[in-house]
Amino acid sequence: MIPLRDTIPSRTIPYVNYLLIVVNVLVFIYELSWGGQLPRLLGGYGLIPARFFVLHASHKVSPVIVYLPFISYMFFHGGWLHLLGNMLYLWIFGDNIEDRLGHGCYLIFYLVCGLAAAVVHLLTNTNSVVPTIGASGAIAGVMGAYLMLYPRARVVTLLPIFFFFYIVEIPAFFFLGFWFLLQLVQGFSTLASHAPVYGGIAWWAHIGGFLFGQLSVFLLLKRRRDKTKGGSVW
Repeated sequence: MIPLRDTIPSRTIPYVNYLLIVVNVLVFIYELSWGGQLPRLLGGYGLIPARFFVLHASHKVSPVIVYLPFISYMFFHGGWLHLLGNMLYLWIFGDNIEDRLGHGCYLIFYLVCGLAAAVVHLLTNTNSVVPTIGASGAIAGVMGAYLMLYPRARVVTLLPIFFFFYIVEIPAFFFLGFWFLLQLVQGFSTLASHAPVYGGIAWWAHIGGFLFGQLSVFLLLKRRRDKTKGGSVW
């Protein structure tokens, strides 16, 4: 299933969502300039669980080097398909969440979802030496928030059936619920097989980001409403 758009128009211009997409594209272009040295770049800015625990135990390493990958990893991608797939999902679901949360709050929400996804991945893959990169953990948080706020929305989807393609409208609760179920199945499969990353996908980062997005979005909205009643707005 390939999402094309949703049926909920945004009431405001999603400046932050646009900015996040542009930054991800620019960072990917920067990656391409590294050529054969790219593994060295990703080794420094990607999240490597085993490396983190070694560096964290050392008192000779700058905290910036230790903790920067928890943020930087979400702006690097492993190829054009990785980048375009993530940006498509962010384009479709991010604008509505920014519309509800406000620009500044949405940026914080996005980054913290990515951070939560990184922590879950770290705790479920403590011995992994594979650099984890990509915006999908943060975007999973956006999708989790979308499911909570717009369950009755419909997602216009390109659906391949054998050799034919159909464009159908699928309820958001089904589209996102099915996506999350797939992450759970694959995530528990990796735990059973002791394989931290299956097929190059950090399933538990997706699961962690999605659940965090669901749990946190209402807290943010409540705080925003409280601030509005008190005379200040985010």
